[in-house]
Parts: sequence; structure tokens; C-alpha cells
Amino acid sequence: QLKLVESGGALVQPGGSLRLSCAASGFTLDTYAIGWFRQAPGKEREGVSCISGSGDSTKYADSVKGRFLISRDNAKNTVYLQMNSLKPDDTAVYYCRANFGARCGTLFVGSWGQGTQVTVSS
Repeated sequence: QLKLVESGGALVQPGGSLRLSCAASGFTLDTYAIGWFRQAPGKEREGVSCISGSGDSTKYADSVKGRFLISRDNAKNTVYLQMNSLKPDDTAVYYCRANFGARCGTLFVGSWGQGTQVTVSS
């Protein structure tokens, strides 16, 4: 089965950094674009970033541009989200999801996992 597991979330102070990981199993990760999403309490889930299957194309939400960096290591079957200059508004559960195909888009495969909690607070 296609499975993605998020990890790396933690409690961090404003201005701090975290690196989230999205580890794949059951499929070859380079076949799929991978997106990061987040959902804060009481808010809708929103797209944060996406990286194409080959890693040659990336997208970012305006709210995280210049602060977050998405990357992938297909040899390790893992996608990363480097989160810098974190703000309290970044507090959310972060999820990764495979796109339907190698291009970033709006159609996805698999299902939502448990996510990983990121809390930005003093």
C-alpha cells in the first residue's frame, strides 16, 4: 500500500527552525509529486508546499515563501520540509500527501495520515 509517515514536529520558539520528514513506503517516491499541508485548530487544511517527482519544480504558499524549503531525497524515499523563522501562526498539524502523478496539482492518491504537530510558542 501507499503509505506516508510524517515526523519531526516539536515545540519550538518563534524564530526557530524545524525540519519535517515525510517517509514513504510501498511505492517509489519519485513517481509522485509530494505536497505538505497543515491544519490549525478551527481552520481549514491548507496547502503549504509541493515538490515535483524529480524535484525540479517546487511551489509554496505565500505565507511561507522565503521561510520554508521543500526538498526530496528519492534515494531515501523521503521528502523534507525545512521550516525557518517560525511564527506562532505556523502552529498546526502538518501532513504530507502524494499527488496523482509527478506534477504538483490538486488530485491526490492515498489518504491523510496522522500528521505531525508543530507548535510555535514562547
